[in-house]
Amino acid sequence: MATTMLAPKSRSFQKTISYLRKYWTLYLMLILPIAFFVIFRYIPMMYIQIAFKRYSIVKSPWEMPLANNHGFEYFIKAFANRDFRFAVRNTLMLNLLDLLVGFPAPIILALLLNELPFKRFKRVTQTVAYMPHFLSWIIIYGMTVHLLAPTSGLVNIVLGRLGFEPIPFLNNSTLWVGTYVLLGVWQSVGWNTIIYLAALTSINPELYEAAAVDGAGRFRMIWHVTLPGLRPTIITLLILSLGRILSSEFDRPYALGNALVNNVSNVIATFVYTYGIRGLQFSLTTAVGLFQSVVCVVFLFAADALAKRFGERGIW
Repeated sequence: MATTMLAPKSRSFQKTISYLRKYWTLYLMLILPIAFFVIFRYIPMMYIQIAFKRYSIVKSPWEMPLANNHGFEYFIKAFANRDFRFAVRNTLMLNLLDLLVGFPAPIILALLLNELPFKRFKRVTQTVAYMPHFLSWIIIYGMTVHLLAPTSGLVNIVLGRLGFEPIPFLNNSTLWVGTYVLLGVWQSVGWNTIIYLAALTSINPELYEAAAVDGAGRFRMIWHVTLPGLRPTIITLLILSLGRILSSEFDRPYALGNALVNNVSNVIATFVYTYGIRGLQFSLTTAVGLFQSVVCVVFLFAADALAKRFGERGIW
């Protein structure tokens, strides 16, 4: 009886050893990315506890005393801070506008590029479209100032010579938001289009042939063949975008913002910079960062659950 029970275990052990001998190089290659995530992602997580403690530069996070209100002192201070409430509002507003305007843009561009019959023109257009992705926001800001500045910008100089009043693109809050969103679309649309063009290659060409036999035109093919083929990719990227709804870039609003539009350009990232890096309130800004991360995770799981409820695969 003992022999018969040990035999399957022995065979399983031998299969494991044989498998590791065959694929040990793949597991060896995994050491570097695993070490990266452990060292730069998981070990720093222990500093999250600073949000619940009184920060001291001479003590480790484990030795710092607990903050008032059972450790939630800095969360209460954050929500009582007027600048933080405005930063949350602005972050949500700008991210929602980015989602509404910027999310469909690469889908539309990918559909247009996919329909182009001239391959060389398609490649040139795609290259020109994704080149702005490699420009930093400081460079983009410099270009924007030279184009849209109220007095010295090229656009306003042309408008002035045509007899029109200059438009304060960068100094008016409403116009600044529109400029911010459109610059974001211009900078990212080409790069995001690559993902959708790659997804388009997986659509079976026979589906287009069958649609053509049934008398479908180009728009009908896009609606009934192309878009359903892109739907899994669209849903996945939409879920990931919703998971970043309360996160914010630092360089984009910081570079494009100024004192005249601070009421709409101050986002969570710039709030953390102002109060944390410049104001040395590390516990407060750690609490803000933790709140931001928790909200983003909640949105991510909620969007994934909603997608699965409507029959989509989701991201897990």
